Amino acid sequence: MSENLTTEMVGGEPYSYVPLGDYVVRAVGVCNGRPTFKYTRVEIAGVMDRLADGESVDEIARGFDGYITREAIVEAVNIASRFFSSMSQRELPIAVP
Repeated sequence: MSENLTTEMVGGEPYSYVPLGDYVVRAVGVCNGRPTFKYTRVEIAGVMDRLADGESVDEIARGFDGYITREAIVEAVNIASRFFSSMSQRELPIAVP
């Protein structure tokens, strides 16, 4: 994980990450490099699961009480959508008829 690596001091400690957007990052040493919301250990996949289970973006954002915003969640959805849109059929983890 070295492409576009950014390091900031957060709480007196270095925080190194690859920005995937304004709110979504892959941080060094955080959740094995899986995408999280910046400055958190909240994985994007968990929020996607909650959306798939029927929670709305606004409900999820309210649950994080401003810690993760509606804008951050929308960005995560857009990043996930672009990721899957860019994959070829061979790269998809499931067979598509």
